[in-house]
Amino acid sequence: MTAVEVLRSDAPLAEVFAALRDADQDGLRFARVFRDTFDQLYDGQHTGRFRWEQLNKTEKTHFGTLIEINLRREFSDVIDDGDLLDYRICGFDIDCKYSQKMGGWMLPPECFDQLLIVAQASDDEGCWSVGLVRATQENRRTSENRDRKSGLNEHGRSQIVWLHYRSALPPNILLHLDDSIIKSILAKTSGQQRINELLRRVTNMRIGRNTIATLAQQADYMKRLRDNGGARGTLRAEGYLIPGGDYDVHKKVARDLGAMVPERGEVVSLRVTAASSTDEHAVALDGALWRLAGSDELVTMPAPRLPDTRNTRDS
Repeated sequence: MTAVEVLRSDAPLAEVFAALRDADQDGLRFARVFRDTFDQLYDGQHTGRFRWEQLNKTEKTHFGTLIEINLRREFSDVIDDGDLLDYRICGFDIDCKYSQKMGGWMLPPECFDQLLIVAQASDDEGCWSVGLVRATQENRRTSENRDRKSGLNEHGRSQIVWLHYRSALPPNILLHLDDSIIKSILAKTSGQQRINELLRRVTNMRIGRNTIATLAQQADYMKRLRDNGGARGTLRAEGYLIPGGDYDVHKKVARDLGAMVPERGEVVSLRVTAASSTDEHAVALDGALWRLAGSDELVTMPAPRLPDTRNTRDS
């Protein structure tokens, strides 16, 4: 059956699908849960880790449990605790299954014939997927392991109705930098110096809060971004503007410059230079016009101050 046919033939599945889709039509809430769960396991603030392979086997196995807990917390407006299974949605019990490998979900006997949320994510590939399927006999493998667990067969995998399939994770920027850049950043001896070097070397890209925590390895890691002694003050003298995604006025500056726009909990580092009124994406700040500087362009003047953020936190 096609996804449309599955929804038509299974009213409870269709009702749960509609409830989850309405709760997160663009997938931003799901994406944030996956990003936060990876970062929770890395615990970069205390360990400096930012790669999946840096986790031990037990930690990797624990990811599925954390996803189950964190989805329940994020979607408390839709998801209740289940009676027999993990969740209760629209009055129906439903189990939550995560696998590092697409299609690798293990199904214990108690979820046979029940509704399932199936999830998969890869930080290396920067994507995640969430779908719904019913663990019918037709959809399951005939073989079971010693714990009587089974899995979806090829037909069952084809019957998954995807809420979101291979959608983009919020970026883990450290995963995608050249080794030479990583080495230059990590060679710095203090958290503040590492963050400054990151913001010098990585421009016009979204940088998440956990990246700042991983490099700072300090309790007050977000302080490393501030004007007074932090990166914004130090790098302004070198022509860098650092808008933050927690503020509408900062996001507007990035958008008007034609730059990458940070989301909540993110920053972007932008090299700017003086602009003229005829320049595309010229932005007025501190009484002058500014534009993004070219990658090889010499910047000889300090960047302007960002707009006042008092009482302007992103709504």
